[in-house]
Amino acid sequence: MDDRIPASSMPTLRQLQFLTALRAEGSFVAAAEAVGVTQPTLSAGIKELETSLGSVLVERGRTGAALTPAGEEAAERAARAIAEVEDLVRAVHDAGKPFVGAFRLGAIPTIAPFLLPRVLPVLRKKFPRLTLQMREDLTSRLIDQLKARTLDAAVIALPYSAPGIATAPVAEDEFLFLCPVGHPLAARNDLSPEHLRDEDVLLLEDGHCLREHALSVCRTPPGKRAADVGATSLHTLVQMVAGGMGVTLLPKLAADGGAAAGAHVALRPFAKPIMGRAIGVAWREGGQRAEEARMLAELLRAELSAGAKP
Repeated sequence: MDDRIPASSMPTLRQLQFLTALRAEGSFVAAAEAVGVTQPTLSAGIKELETSLGSVLVERGRTGAALTPAGEEAAERAARAIAEVEDLVRAVHDAGKPFVGAFRLGAIPTIAPFLLPRVLPVLRKKFPRLTLQMREDLTSRLIDQLKARTLDAAVIALPYSAPGIATAPVAEDEFLFLCPVGHPLAARNDLSPEHLRDEDVLLLEDGHCLREHALSVCRTPPGKRAADVGATSLHTLVQMVAGGMGVTLLPKLAADGGAAAGAHVALRPFAKPIMGRAIGVAWREGGQRAEEARMLAELLRAELSAGAKP
């Protein structure tokens, strides 16, 4: 008995691209724009896909489009299939050529704006045929995208352990103390984490790994919590400090990248430098771009080391 699916019932890659775009954008109009077709073309393609698969994939409404459970399953598998085909094309066209064509790089929000402007010009100069596709997101989502083969590498904070994911450290990132101008602690030359125990320490919202790193340094005493403000970015955190809402810890990488520039704040090092986190590169073990991810880690390590020298 032949269980093979007839070719006429097989979806096309274009139809799968339409479905993944619809899941990402949430509407037929936005999805059509994202893939460069008209809305009727995309709508017809989705309809043909539903017919060939024999299942309703999209619930259509006035406020947009939502995928059904079958649609979510199909979109997830479609993303992996498209990534596999892209890997195949890259493997054939660019075998043995590092950083040629598209390289999908993710980075967490507390690193991306401050590290990438330093590194991207170096990458472009060293690898002129590279097309870098950037994605900024939280660590857990970046790791999911590595596993789903929709990212080739990600710059994250270490340590981080996940099955099938390899990492390489790049640099240690020092914590600096940030407070409003005129704050009593701004004048201390013996600043230590113990001085923060009675302060309102502002943190990023849950989900940012930097929040946990900062909490481990602050060591708030029993019965006292860090100020519950839940800032969504380091730039917001800096402005909250400037407004007198509290103090915080700012990574030196962000400070060097201008996160506190122009704000009415004082930035002070601790008497004994505190390494708040390690920066590293993560990639999928055994992936097609694993060697390039290692090369990226080496390049970042060299760039940050050169920047740290007096």
